[in-house]
Amino acid sequence: MGSLFKQIYRYTRPRAFRHNENLWPWAKITRAQTGEIRSLKYKGIAVPLAGLSDLKNRYQGDVLLTATGPSTKKMDFSVVPETMPVMGVNGAYVLQGQVRYSLYIVVDMEFFDSKPETITAVISNPDIVFFTTLHGVAKIYDRHPQNEILCQIALIEDACCRIYQGKITDDAKWQTFKDNDTVSFDEKNSNICFTTDIRNGIFDAGTVVYWALQVLYFLGFNRILISGLDMNNFHQPRFYESEHTQLPSYLENKVENIVFPAFSLASRVLEQHGVYVFNLSQESAVPELIFKKVKLHVLFKE
Repeated sequence: MGSLFKQIYRYTRPRAFRHNENLWPWAKITRAQTGEIRSLKYKGIAVPLAGLSDLKNRYQGDVLLTATGPSTKKMDFSVVPETMPVMGVNGAYVLQGQVRYSLYIVVDMEFFDSKPETITAVISNPDIVFFTTLHGVAKIYDRHPQNEILCQIALIEDACCRIYQGKITDDAKWQTFKDNDTVSFDEKNSNICFTTDIRNGIFDAGTVVYWALQVLYFLGFNRILISGLDMNNFHQPRFYESEHTQLPSYLENKVENIVFPAFSLASRVLEQHGVYVFNLSQESAVPELIFKKVKLHVLFKE
């Protein structure tokens, strides 16, 4: 039946709407005046959502963002204050116990399929606000009964592929967003954008960390400390993987022309708003002109 609905959708909508084909007609949404999805029913089930407007500026101070580079293995998280909020991405959840996660983000659907045990652990934690897309929510509700979903779900979207709206191509980004005062562009490449209001979508730059930076600004944090942001040695397993369980990385060919310019844009926009990012990975390939490198214990000694 799903295949039939997909075919009906394809033949009754323009190609720009193709990214919605696996959701129609299962997902019913309403939007708030501020742009975000306010309510969701998936296959007839009302999905409780943490409202993005309710989360705006809820936090302040420091946040630790745990990325998944190999350098994470060398990190001593014992100096992190117990009260400090921590956001994890993808497989970083194995650090639970060394840190206490209250925020989490996964937007890679391949990760949902290849690491279901991690997703199960995250969604069963009632202390977590889990940021993911509607495609991620669909995978969760297709695979788990409602009583297993204890986290709060915060629904986010790709700004160029919003639900039940047409896809915005790279060559249309400038024209579409140039008058939006919450969106900033890279000076050399108008395909690279950063938003300070995630209610109208988040811009992708090939890495979930870029999504996380936009989310963490929106939440109100003043300092973002990132562990495991190595951006090199892509042939090596992530800190939670072994050679036998390693998933492919698609970042290596995007680092110089997409990821680093995007991080540079993020750094500029964040600093303009009084938010500073510190890179805790001493082996990171991210230039210090973008994110200053600081050792974790030194940062808290200060």
